[in-house]
Amino acid sequence: MSKRFIVLDTETTGLEVEQGHRIIEIGALLLEDRKKTDDHFHVYLNPERLIDEEAQKVHGISNKDLIDKPKFSDIADEFLEFINNSTLIIHNAPFDLGFLNNELNLISSSYPRLEEICEVEDSLVIAREKYPGQRNSLDALTKRFDINNYDRTHHGAMLDTNILADVYFHLTGGQSKFEFSSNLSSEANEEGITDEIIKSDIDIPSFKANSNDISEHKKRLNEIESQNNITTLWNQS
Repeated sequence: MSKRFIVLDTETTGLEVEQGHRIIEIGALLLEDRKKTDDHFHVYLNPERLIDEEAQKVHGISNKDLIDKPKFSDIADEFLEFINNSTLIIHNAPFDLGFLNNELNLISSSYPRLEEICEVEDSLVIAREKYPGQRNSLDALTKRFDINNYDRTHHGAMLDTNILADVYFHLTGGQSKFEFSSNLSSEANEEGITDEIIKSDIDIPSFKANSNDISEHKKRLNEIESQNNITTLWNQS
């Protein structure tokens, strides 16, 4: 990877930032060359409000756990320094960005929105494009890709960033591309799939249909049209 990629996730006191809910955990993990690194940012935060019961069931974090934790204002500058000029990989990005931008705005309107200092890749959007009409939650993708080496009893920001990194690698691994080169060779990519390198000056043979081929083709088209009461594409003017 030529750019700095960071997988990011948050946990919150509830689902609606408009109802005054706040962030209680941030997890961010740096990727290099499509691999996880030890470079990360992780913090629990005192939200200065109560956590919804339903939210606590999801992440397992209680108000008591956060009494002695820093406030967002205490870590804002360090967090921004870590993610600045990066591409953020987030699952359902509007949710996390909405909460993070709200936290920054509560401190000072002079803070930038994250979209102004980072690019954003929403892995949920990628998943929906690749698997339309299917469930594409992080849990569903984890099952689809058979990522089962994590304890999912509770969600957690740092846990989910690690899982999301694995999911992102699966989502963006894709099919190997054909490349064109002046030398005929084949190279193995990082997934172990061989990419065929085709010479650009190879003469590709062409074949012309003879009169019998054309006659048989027309005969087959007439049969299709008669059986289905349609006009085939080839007979449309």
